[in-house]
Amino acid sequence: MLVDSHCHLEYKGLVEDQAGVLSRAREAGVGAFLNISTKQREWEQVVGTANREADVYASVGIHPHEADGHEDLGREVLLKATDNAKVIGIGETGLDYFYEHSDRVTQAKLFRMHIDVARETGLPVIIHTRDAEDDTLEILEDELGKGAFPALIHCFTASSEFGRKVLDLGLTISLSGIVTFKNAKDLQATAREVPQDRLLVETDSPFLAPVPNRGKVCEPAFVADTARFVAELRGIETEQLAEQTTANFTKLFSKAGL
Repeated sequence: MLVDSHCHLEYKGLVEDQAGVLSRAREAGVGAFLNISTKQREWEQVVGTANREADVYASVGIHPHEADGHEDLGREVLLKATDNAKVIGIGETGLDYFYEHSDRVTQAKLFRMHIDVARETGLPVIIHTRDAEDDTLEILEDELGKGAFPALIHCFTASSEFGRKVLDLGLTISLSGIVTFKNAKDLQATAREVPQDRLLVETDSPFLAPVPNRGKVCEPAFVADTARFVAELRGIETEQLAEQTTANFTKLFSKAGL
């Protein structure tokens, strides 16, 4: 069994044929899906899909792109939203200095709030970071000094140095279809080095379809293509990679009870 540890089932490109999307993924060997939210007004729909589908789980959180629109979101609001059996993660949250759709200070404030809720609930923080390695590390180190919390870097595309540092902090790394791209040599090198107990795979669908589906709307079924590619990089069978990453997901997202 494979797990798509990060997908957006409510986004355009998937939501119009959600039943078909899930069916094709199940046929491809995907046994669980983590449906990710990026803004508060999505939470009801994201969690609703998880409540309806036995193998779908949900996260609640605010993407850094959406931070300016949620500057006044209270900690208790986020905390209350986790009070559902199918909500197993916090996020996605983090820092994005590439697009800078939101103020950096506001992004950091919300990032820290998500971490605080994760620390209280024990739910993993799902972290988005782009062109913000130094500040992301600074916040992680500072917050870990206040108390432990589980976390992962989703859709990892950062430097190998950043990868080693977040692994040293105890985080997990999740690889998307980007790792299959021809120009992703540095990322492929990192993918070979991630410890087997700290690795996940994802689609981030409907974005970033892996080879051989690059250019198409990405679907959770395509996590199988990424898994095959990563397994070959690491010199193991796809079945072994699937077993390892599913076990890692089960351990990290323990609330799912897989």
